[in-house]
Amino acid sequence: MENPYKRPTFGPAVFYRDPLAALDWLEKAFGFERSMVITDQEGKFAHSEMRFGGGNDYMMVGSEWADFVASPASVAGKNTQTIHVHLNDGIDAHCARARAAGATIIRELADQFYGDRTYMAKDPEGHVWSFAQTVRNVTREEAEKASGLKIKGWV
Repeated sequence: MENPYKRPTFGPAVFYRDPLAALDWLEKAFGFERSMVITDQEGKFAHSEMRFGGGNDYMMVGSEWADFVASPASVAGKNTQTIHVHLNDGIDAHCARARAAGATIIRELADQFYGDRTYMAKDPEGHVWSFAQTVRNVTREEAEKASGLKIKGWV
């Protein structure tokens, strides 16, 4: 069947106690854009989707709608995953924007042995986000030498 929404293969979902506040914060801090918000007849939140950087990538932002989904704020700050976003440019300004919006930077901006500049942040409910931008091309051999690691499958 045709994919009418042109969605990529993967689409993460993150759950919040207050998803409407999360939508506002994710726009302000990280630059996500709402692409869909669904409410019921009483105006109660039901589902939303956000995009980043004008591409087809998307993520769903939801509420704690069932007993098997929770915000880190509801489980003592625990995370079982992080969300990684790769930027084409502007990583330093992106980090500054996130910090100014109240993100807790848990790993400061740094250049990595594999050629990316990265940082990690927590949002107000405790979700962990990583952001990266490729700043230099590195061969597998260069990455192995710089890291001391053995790497298989390097593209």
